Amino acid sequence: FIIHIMSFSGEGGLKEMFNSKFGSIPKFYVRAPGRVNIIGEHIDYCGYSVLPMAVEQDMLIAVEPVKTHVLQLANTNPLYPDYSTSANNIQIDKTKPVWHNYFLCGFKGIQEHFGLSDLTGMNCLVDGNIPPSSGLSSSSALVCCAGLVTLTVLGMNLSKVELAEICAKSERYIGTEGGGMDQSISFLAEEGTAKLIEFSPLRATDVKLPSGAVFVIANSCVEMNKAATSHFNIRVMECRLAAKLLAKHKSLPWKEVLRLEEVQAKLGISLEEMLLITEDALHPEPYSPEELCKCLGISLQELKTQILSPNTQDVLTFKLYQRAKHVYSEAARVLQFKKICEETPDNMVQLLGELMNQSHMSCRDMYECSCPELDQLVDICRKFGAQGSRLTGAGWGGCTVSIVPADKLSSFLANVHEAYYQRSNRSLAPEKQSLFATKPGGGALVFLEA
Repeated sequence: FIIHIMSFSGEGGLKEMFNSKFGSIPKFYVRAPGRVNIIGEHIDYCGYSVLPMAVEQDMLIAVEPVKTHVLQLANTNPLYPDYSTSANNIQIDKTKPVWHNYFLCGFKGIQEHFGLSDLTGMNCLVDGNIPPSSGLSSSSALVCCAGLVTLTVLGMNLSKVELAEICAKSERYIGTEGGGMDQSISFLAEEGTAKLIEFSPLRATDVKLPSGAVFVIANSCVEMNKAATSHFNIRVMECRLAAKLLAKHKSLPWKEVLRLEEVQAKLGISLEEMLLITEDALHPEPYSPEELCKCLGISLQELKTQILSPNTQDVLTFKLYQRAKHVYSEAARVLQFKKICEETPDNMVQLLGELMNQSHMSCRDMYECSCPELDQLVDICRKFGAQGSRLTGAGWGGCTVSIVPADKLSSFLANVHEAYYQRSNRSLAPEKQSLFATKPGGGALVFLEA
């Protein structure tokens, strides 16, 4: 893993705070970036490719390995209380999405990967400027940062792909059944390019974004904590159930199918054809657990224990048709977006914008992961010059991403600021960083003292 041996700008104040907290100085620092997903929402956990880029905002951890077996965690933000625990007895309480649990996920993921029991302790001071619960992956950045911290303390080696896969898996300790996009881009990002991230096997391909446009992030200021709500995990299950019903409809061995992409792969057909099969096989009305059992020929007990996750066993209705329609159409939009970026037609920005607009409509109407504030913000962004605008991240709050012609940027920022933030008295506090242009940033790094 690339280690930059140098003194870096973020270190000054953090070093002093570390010293006043722990009475010593850090041995090294690790940063892992947040990300914005340009297109491809809620499809990574269905097996489909996504198109994110890292943002410049990141998680930064100052670290000192210690001789004891105690893990001491502190945060520069007073809202997040200190925490300490034995390095050899990591307990992650899924019922409480507290900040230190995300660190523990990364720590435990590395610990389990190498099958280690006698772990050294460490003092860690966490700093970050990714707005929390904003859909920019502050939580995954912390998991990734903690994973890389642990790997570095242990003096072990892993590739970026292996690290991303371990961190994606270990974030599930917190109870969120996510895909692997956030962890992958945090490690695999490179400055100046977005990435098409494909899964099983995990790989990343550069996607050159148009030079005449800027991607602007706007925070709706509605916070959504994925781990604290069931919306997200219900969507994961609806997609899983849709995959099983589609597989059964096509006489495939449905019991082993978990993702919508597997159905397409087993049938060897196009995404467009999958959309037609969805029309044929599923109905728009919600499914009850009883109807699902009848369709699959299983008992309610089997449905609950063998298919549903523990936190979705009491759900009474599942929308399968709408979720599958979103996933297959969104997967197609990702591929179209990449193709347009490669072919660079004259009206490229307009075409990419149209795909982003279609994505938002599908997220809002078919996946139902938007909210009134996001819809309003998207409308305002389009009104003031965005060629396309959509929610980004899980949704139900958080941020929008818009593609804006470069020559319209300053008027766009001023108008959106006035129409959304000033009019509704939403605080544009600097720590919210509510409205900013972004460019593709680099991935996770370790900094040693020069």
